[in-house]
Amino acid sequence: MSKRFLSLLLSYLVIVCLLLTITIANTATAIAIPTATISQPFRQAPKFYNSPQCPSLTDTDTETNNGDTDDTFCSDNAIHVAMTLDTAYIRGSMAAILSVLHHSSCPQNIVFHFVISASANASILHATIATSFPYLNFHLYTLDDTAVAGLISTSIRSALDCPLNYARSYLAKLLPLCVNKIVYLDSDLVLVDDIAKLVATPLDDDRVLAAPEYCNANFTSYFTPTFWSNPSLSLTFANRKACYFNTGVMVIDLDRWREGDYTTKIEEWMELQKRMRIYELGSLPPFLLVFAGKIAPVESTCGKGKPWARLDANRPCPLDALWAPYDLLKPPFSFDS
Repeated sequence: MSKRFLSLLLSYLVIVCLLLTITIANTATAIAIPTATISQPFRQAPKFYNSPQCPSLTDTDTETNNGDTDDTFCSDNAIHVAMTLDTAYIRGSMAAILSVLHHSSCPQNIVFHFVISASANASILHATIATSFPYLNFHLYTLDDTAVAGLISTSIRSALDCPLNYARSYLAKLLPLCVNKIVYLDSDLVLVDDIAKLVATPLDDDRVLAAPEYCNANFTSYFTPTFWSNPSLSLTFANRKACYFNTGVMVIDLDRWREGDYTTKIEEWMELQKRMRIYELGSLPPFLLVFAGKIAPVESTCGKGKPWARLDANRPCPLDALWAPYDLLKPPFSFDS
């Protein structure tokens, strides 16, 4: 057999192999089962519409995502809601948002203000909210973590030392001056009634805020013996019917807050705490020191812990049944078609 023939035969075999490879590859592509992509972790919430009697925020019915117009943002008819937003509690935040919209008679009049950490990925948080609530009127605000962290003393639980836990103390500084009243909500709750009723809580006698108050709680336990043994400190509560109150649900008059410079008053107690330990529980005690006995009451039903954690662990408590319907988390292995 000549060398020329062997060379031609070898070339032919190489070409055949290449053709077979291409054919097999194309066939494999053609018969492969289409690969489904895992969906976003949260479902899209339905759109909620105003009742006929709701006042308009603007003179037009133009829809704006994220409320870019001053008319919408500063309207006297707007209901302002503030929450913190981070990846650790985003599931709770989504449920809280949905519950607010679901029970509101004027959901399109609600403006959400989300405070995020300076170290957070703002684009991811923004996209998560906008994907599940494409019609939501919302804004993001960045908290200066470094400045706040410098005021925080270690507490009995490290989770309480996160600067974002102190965001409620800075709402009056973060939000525009035209926002004069706000409802602050923690991420681990749901509303089961119209938020307009909460906004309408009367703040008589120049009260700055309203919150759920629990006068049966042992108020002295929120402060150390060092605090109570020092007359100049313990007299802080003289002539005040001081009770524990829940800072996770608050109606705040931001105009009165700014006039009284209450952020500075809270920071002064935080600075004292760094010099002498007068409390143990993070961001709550400074609020009690400034406002306990000076607030308007709000009716509330609440439970301890995070409902999504108990549900995932198959250890729900009775109140979790109220939270579960607002959980937007998609089931595991949920696929888009």
